[in-house]
Amino acid sequence: QVQLVESGGGLVQPGGSLRLSCAASGFTFSNYAMTWYRQVPGKERELVASITSTGGRINYADSVKGRFTISRDNAKNMVYLQMNSLQPEDTAVYYCNAQSTAWRLQGGSLVPSKYDYWGQGTQVTVSS
Repeated sequence: QVQLVESGGGLVQPGGSLRLSCAASGFTFSNYAMTWYRQVPGKERELVASITSTGGRINYADSVKGRFTISRDNAKNMVYLQMNSLQPEDTAVYYCNAQSTAWRLQGGSLVPSKYDYWGQGTQVTVSS
């Protein structure tokens, strides 16, 4: 059973810090790129940070660059998001996402199959 479980959210004052965790199970974690998304009610889901399967490439949204750090521990099937200097605009539900592309031979050609898993989210509220 594929499962992604986020934790670490909560209420924090502006300028404070939180560390989100995502525990993965039911799939080969080390083969998946991991991404943190966030969403505010009524708004589109926003990509916050992503990390490749080996951790060799990392991307951040401009709005969080320099403040947030994504990391992963493949031995523990965990991905983290360290959030510093939090601002009210960071308030959202944060979701953990796992993505992978599997290739199969079909009709003499390699054909991709996409895998995309989501957690239930954890609430982060930044308020004074």
